[in-house]
Amino acid sequence: MLAKRIIPCLDVKDGKVVKGVQFVNLKIEGDPAKLAAIYEEQGADELVFLDITASYEKRGTLLDVVKRTADVVSIPFTVGGGIRSIADIKNVLSAGADKVSVNTAAVREPELVKKAAEIFGSQCIVVAIDAKRVYVEKAVPDKTVVDTAEGKCWFEVYVEGGRVPTGMDAISWAKAVKELGAGELLPTSMDYDGTQDGYDIPLTKSISEATNLPVIASGGAGNLEHIYEVLTAGKADAALAASIFHRSQCSVMEVKEYLAQRGVPVRLV
Repeated sequence: MLAKRIIPCLDVKDGKVVKGVQFVNLKIEGDPAKLAAIYEEQGADELVFLDITASYEKRGTLLDVVKRTADVVSIPFTVGGGIRSIADIKNVLSAGADKVSVNTAAVREPELVKKAAEIFGSQCIVVAIDAKRVYVEKAVPDKTVVDTAEGKCWFEVYVEGGRVPTGMDAISWAKAVKELGAGELLPTSMDYDGTQDGYDIPLTKSISEATNLPVIASGGAGNLEHIYEVLTAGKADAALAASIFHRSQCSVMEVKEYLAQRGVPVRLV
């Protein structure tokens, strides 16, 4: 079995790492390059850098900040936010990223995923999916309704940093981008993001089972048990977390040691 990955997330706004709750009330957490270096030293498998206001502000990714961060790490580094074209992808990779994450642009122009996978390889293309629960009483045409502890729901895709609903079903969209050539998926639960109440297990599990692509779970990590749960019951291949690392609730290595003690394969050296 492949080792499960632990991935600290750097949500960046105006050149600083920030963190909020359910995509709002952002607080500054530090400098991306400094935090990236700390997390690599702690044993992070990868890093994700998301310029969270780029799409909404209709601008490109902060390439100078990307380069400054990439210069201090040697582990795989994924960058997203404001990537709208093949040229943008080239620029981000030239600045030091190993992979790119596309979200809004993929929804607006799905062919971008296909073109990018053909040019750069599927392993380089991560499609991020910001999803929010829509509770229903019964089946809904063209939606994948999932049973959860809170009731039946489907998951709606949002774009522009979680500001704009699309009416699209997240699980159907995940299957579509797999066919377009995406190599990895990054679903973030908007309901759970920043709450530290745990990941949205039904969302992560449903996308993993529907696509059989590597899935990076995101949104809601609050303790070690939450990460264990999403990597086992949630069938995620990697766990993304921000708050618990930025605020020193635990280190990356503490997470890995906890997982290893419970039989989850992780890289410890």
